[in-house]
Amino acid sequence: MKPTFMALALLVPALSSWALEVHFQPVAADVYAYIGDTGPRSIQNEGLNANIGLVVTPAGAVLIDSGATFQSARKIDEAIKKVTRQPVRWVINTGGQDHRWLGNGYFQAQGAELIAHVTARADMQSRGGDQLAALRALLGERAEGTVATLPTRLPIGSDTRMELGGTVFELRHRGGGHTPGDIVVWLPEKSVLFSGDIVYVDRLLAIIPVSNTQYWLDTFRVIQVLRPQVIVPGHGNVTDEPPHAPRRAPILEALRAHMKRAVDSGIDVSDAVKSFDGTPFMHLLNADELMAGNANRVYLEVERE
Repeated sequence: MKPTFMALALLVPALSSWALEVHFQPVAADVYAYIGDTGPRSIQNEGLNANIGLVVTPAGAVLIDSGATFQSARKIDEAIKKVTRQPVRWVINTGGQDHRWLGNGYFQAQGAELIAHVTARADMQSRGGDQLAALRALLGERAEGTVATLPTRLPIGSDTRMELGGTVFELRHRGGGHTPGDIVVWLPEKSVLFSGDIVYVDRLLAIIPVSNTQYWLDTFRVIQVLRPQVIVPGHGNVTDEPPHAPRRAPILEALRAHMKRAVDSGIDVSDAVKSFDGTPFMHLLNADELMAGNANRVYLEVERE
């Protein structure tokens, strides 16, 4: 039986509500952010559950992270064109998570140079195939066209200074954090910091098998020294608060301290996870889903140390 006109009319808005929409909001002069979904990857957000940055200079635009797929990267590019006529000259990947770099292929085809810390490239090579397979399974045709395209300009030090169109970009790497190649991008003249997956706002951070919480805390300390006026986090709303602000208690320190006592006392991992009091952090989004896994991985990390 053919669908009725009314059925089709109801179907159109339902389908359109699934379409990812990217809009950049200003956070400082010539600096913008797209604030992504704070929930898990989904068909609706096309795997782009993360924030993206944009910096416009007289010599071209710089994109901070490229999105999760070729198609979401195209939507990011469309949103950029509403902000500036400048072409994207650089794409800086802040780490090795899928939504940080799997849109690279689209922007490389537009002539952009792809930049990431050398350790991020190794992580991308190691996990990129699995990331792409997972996105294809989740998104189906919305992942079509996506190719794991690795960055080609690879800073190797702890601190790297670059300049485009008179705007200074400083990349700070302290061994990683959420992923081994995690960097923060600091704009000293504008006092704006793009944190990538180092800082989460309003949602619980995720500790995954490649995370290193000790390095993560080292990078937090870098941010505290810089004292940015604006932080564009990897997830959640733009903030002017440092990552250890009282309203966002330092869960990494709490987990490490608890698990260090457990390991030193010979308490096994299951009991250590059960005895961790996560109450101060349970108001954060995704806490129910992530807390036990975070605690488990921190125990194993501390045990290896």
